[in-house]
Amino acid sequence: MSEAAPVAATARTGVTARTGVLDRLRALRAEDRLEEEYDTVAALLARDEAEDDPALLRRVGRLLAGVDRQRVRDLHPGTPVVTVGITGQSTVAPVVDPLTAEFARHGMLLNPVLGDHGAYVQDLAGAGGPFGAAELVLCLLDDETVFGRVPPVWRPQDVERAAGEALELLAALAAGHAAAGRGTLVLNTVPLPRERSHQLIDHRSRAELGAVWREFNSRLLRLGTRCAGLVVLDLDPLIAEGGPVRDVRLAHYARARLGAPLLASVAREAAHLARARHGLTRKCLVLDLDHTLWDGVLAEGGADGIAAAGEGRPAAFGAFQQVIAQLAAQGVLLAVSSKNDRREVVDALSGHPDLVLREGDFAEIRADWEPKDTHVRDIAGRLGIGTGALVFVDDSSAECARVRAAVPEAAVVRLDDEPALHITRLLRDGWFDTPTLTEDDRDRAGRYRAESQRAAARRQAATAEGFLRDLGITVDLGRPAPHAWARVAQLTQRTNRFNLTGLRLTEQEVASAAAGTGGRMLLAARSADRFGEHGTVGAVLARRAGEALEIENVWLSCRVLGRGIEQAIVRALLERARTDGCSVVTARYTENRANARAAGFYPSLGFTRLADAPEGTLFQHDLTEIQVAPDHILLHMISAGKDTSESWKPRRFPPIAP
Repeated sequence: MSEAAPVAATARTGVTARTGVLDRLRALRAEDRLEEEYDTVAALLARDEAEDDPALLRRVGRLLAGVDRQRVRDLHPGTPVVTVGITGQSTVAPVVDPLTAEFARHGMLLNPVLGDHGAYVQDLAGAGGPFGAAELVLCLLDDETVFGRVPPVWRPQDVERAAGEALELLAALAAGHAAAGRGTLVLNTVPLPRERSHQLIDHRSRAELGAVWREFNSRLLRLGTRCAGLVVLDLDPLIAEGGPVRDVRLAHYARARLGAPLLASVAREAAHLARARHGLTRKCLVLDLDHTLWDGVLAEGGADGIAAAGEGRPAAFGAFQQVIAQLAAQGVLLAVSSKNDRREVVDALSGHPDLVLREGDFAEIRADWEPKDTHVRDIAGRLGIGTGALVFVDDSSAECARVRAAVPEAAVVRLDDEPALHITRLLRDGWFDTPTLTEDDRDRAGRYRAESQRAAARRQAATAEGFLRDLGITVDLGRPAPHAWARVAQLTQRTNRFNLTGLRLTEQEVASAAAGTGGRMLLAARSADRFGEHGTVGAVLARRAGEALEIENVWLSCRVLGRGIEQAIVRALLERARTDGCSVVTARYTENRANARAAGFYPSLGFTRLADAPEGTLFQHDLTEIQVAPDHILLHMISAGKDTSESWKPRRFPPIAP
């Protein structure tokens, strides 16, 4: 066979796969079943060929553009329909197709709202504006954002002045957008095209322009770190990976100053933001070993037959491990799923000199001959998280296909035979991306190690009640201080199993509720026990309306479910409502795919069912008889960050009456 034959075969395979995806979608559209089958589109687009082909995704987005969104809502109430405002300095419509496809890849449905051409200032600054209902507002900036302010004949000093003016305008627009309580604003750094820089013929002036331009982008990025409700995408890494910034002809004739490849990358990043906003961020990386973490097969050559250091292929595996260690340091849990003997795996992880990752870095190790989809489910169960929180990584296409089919909610990353590409493939989809990294994130691995100690204590306890009593659980409940807003927002966005209405809050919305805006009351719960701190694990949002207190939502982290904390929080709130003169407390439960097990929560606390509506079931508590909380929890009511023990004394609640 000639050298060209394998390449041609691979190309034919890719064309066949792409045709299959498009043909399937066209058939569904022709049969008027695209809305009915929308929940299968994510799995269809999870194929490797679809993930790697921006041109295919643009065509997919075009096919999905005509989907009846209301019909999808009715048929698939658990599918997030995300309204995204799109505006910018120049032509922005070309981003809609890749954005539609990227949202579909992650199980969401895009509802795009386009602003007027080139009118981003009016779109963002106008009272009300076109983006009032948008969760995200994508404002695409390009070099005209700055050069539109310079004279026809210019010097670097003119660009510096124009860049400062543009930055002041963007800062004012971002502040006004946040003050209006609108969705997250997404800006981007601005590429400097060669046809701008090389209008200067001396190298000193070009260097000065480059410094001015980089300073502008640096200040823009820093604006994103300090302005609530603002995210600034850094385009430099996307350009480095994705090629040219634009097609010069389209830039001149259609004012499309950001090209299709770059817009595809921006669409992917924007989809990651929306995914995090809807609680779809992953928590745990489940890793194969052979040809994934190390070069070689442990079962064939033993520890001497594997390598992850030195030169060539082994060095690529070592670099991959270093990236995984970096993710773990930011709170990503690690687990092993390997078809090997467990003792050999543990010995290799404990003592092999090449390895960056060690046995203690992994929250769970499954090494046996069971199917890997069984591994994935067992790992999720042992860690107390849903399988939708996992990212499974393997070099075997067969294993990846099996996990995709058996555990479709888990993300799957298939590596190939080239280890130098492992890092790119792992990071491409930003599965662990989050708007803000908190100290709770960084401490996650330690908390899960403590959780394994709790599991051992649970197995040794004679009864479940005795185990809970021996834990010595304490809960601090009170208004979150500013330093905790990011963590509370993250909790609302990531919590699915005990999120009683599906409501999610941005950090800006948390700050507003914590300040009591609109009569709202937001309380956050921190928990600890004899094994250590859990951190911020729960929150409750309520609103006073006359003599009624309306509970808008309750959230509790899945890692502390079933220990009575959720009951203690709501019972404390009921007592507080009665003390404050309320005559009734109402609450709503909206069922979705993730929170069905919480359907009986409010009735278990003495709430009565009032009515069913499309937005959920309404419950009411008349406060005449409030059930007492579990006796194994010590709850402190905190006000404005300080313990108000004079009025709310910490106490161990009496047992629940039979």
